[in-house]
Amino acid sequence: MDSLEKEIYSKGYERIVGIDEAGRGPLAGPVVSAAVILPKDIRPFIDIDSKKLSEKERLNLYNIILDKAIAVSAGFASPEEIDQLNILNATKLASKRALENLKVSFDFVITDYLDLSLKNQLSLRKADETVHCVAAASIIAKVVRDRVMLEYRDIYPNFSFHRHKGYPTAQHYREIKIFGITPIHRRSFKLNRGE
Repeated sequence: MDSLEKEIYSKGYERIVGIDEAGRGPLAGPVVSAAVILPKDIRPFIDIDSKKLSEKERLNLYNIILDKAIAVSAGFASPEEIDQLNILNATKLASKRALENLKVSFDFVITDYLDLSLKNQLSLRKADETVHCVAAASIIAKVVRDRVMLEYRDIYPNFSFHRHKGYPTAQHYREIKIFGITPIHRRSFKLNRGE
């Protein structure tokens, strides 16, 4: 899981940032990107794709990441920004915000197949499964976004955001059909099945 990072460090780089996002596919809520810098000599402690983890496993790793990381940050793009920019560009915006929110300097960035047009950046397909700092960022982004959606459950009690997190499930489509859309729905997405 850390062989690529070791190779990059061997070229003289000092701090590698891993970036990943959560929330590109949902019909509602923000897209959230996370940036994580792990210590150069850390032993990998994530050995599975975050999407295959249970919520309890993900939360446990989230706490370990916060404890072990040199720096962790998150960046958001709102539903309005997603509608204005499209989901790809909104994801790039959230990722750049995550980088800006880091409290320490860095000299290399690895993303999960997202080109941010940075000087020292590697955009790698399935990086969240093969690069330790990106896997960590994936977990942070997922937990942060899930927590945001839990808060929306209280604001919009007609919607089961605590269950589907805004994703296009049958339950979510039923709720849209009955109650209409909320201010956090992405109007540029197909909000009614069959449209």
